[in-house]
Amino acid sequence: MANTGLNLARTFLHTHASWRDARPCRQNWFKIGAMADENENLLETLRALVAAGGERVAALQRAADAIRASGGYRWAGLYDVDRAAGLVKNIVYSGPGAPEYPTFPIGKGLTGSAIATKKPVNAGDVAADPRYLTAFGSTRSEIIVPVLDRTNETVVGTIDVESEKRNAFTNQVETLLQSCAEILSPLWSR
Repeated sequence: MANTGLNLARTFLHTHASWRDARPCRQNWFKIGAMADENENLLETLRALVAAGGERVAALQRAADAIRASGGYRWAGLYDVDRAAGLVKNIVYSGPGAPEYPTFPIGKGLTGSAIATKKPVNAGDVAADPRYLTAFGSTRSEIIVPVLDRTNETVVGTIDVESEKRNAFTNQVETLLQSCAEILSPLWSR
């Protein structure tokens, strides 16, 4: 299904009589189509990682690398939620360095909020959010997406993505990362 988004954009533009006169609109539709294709490529990559089986940590490392590369983000990490110990533990990361807090209490930081609500926490300006645990001085925005178990009742992990840009995570990116969490959730039950 390669180029699905691009083909959709082309079909739309070719069915309208004045498409040749709508150059700015046409360019935006091509950008939207290309983004849809990139998103679908990321999701297909993650589906293939899960389907391949193999060693969990290696698969999660490839997933973190793919998520980070998909948006050109500075850092991405995947975490386990260990309820018995009351801790969140980093499994893998992709970026310039290890997290400042590789293990921390479940109730702390933006991650603690995502775990408590079972919903993404999207901090467009981490400096203005008192829940933020400073990991890298250059982080300006961060999103934490919970990974739910098979019953969708318990948070078993999180996806953490950080950017040096404020408000880097749009609603579309949040939705994409939620899809990533759904696809990757079987890797938390191995």
